Amino acid sequence: MNKIEHIGIAVTSLETSTIIYEKLFGSAAYKQEEVVSEGVKTAFFKNGPNKIELLEATNSESPIAKFIAKKGEGIHHIAFEVDDIVAEMARLEKEGFVLLNEIPKKGADNKLVAFLHPKSTNGVLIELCQELK
Repeated sequence: MNKIEHIGIAVTSLETSTIIYEKLFGSAAYKQEEVVSEGVKTAFFKNGPNKIELLEATNSESPIAKFIAKKGEGIHHIAFEVDDIVAEMARLEKEGFVLLNEIPKKGADNKLVAFLHPKSTNGVLIELCQELK
């Protein structure tokens, strides 16, 4: 793992939360997009070398909708940048971590992504991210 790629925050209203984070950082989101396969709309902010991803559910079956129903708004996941997501998934599985994905999938912000189950990471959802080329 190279670095923390971003921190994902589950929100009930992307519009309202985007205004809050624009005021907080003093700049607009650099990207907004919908990931239909995950049932989310996202907004990304940069703060120095760090990134924040806001995630709003687009349907009641979305993992974000389920998260908010159970835990409320707040930190949803921590994403780590990797050079080779397939190799990193294999390494982590050998180390005993439980993968939520058998193969990486296309995520937001031009990334391949895969997730580790929070039960194997002390309750924290971990996302692996590899830049698509």
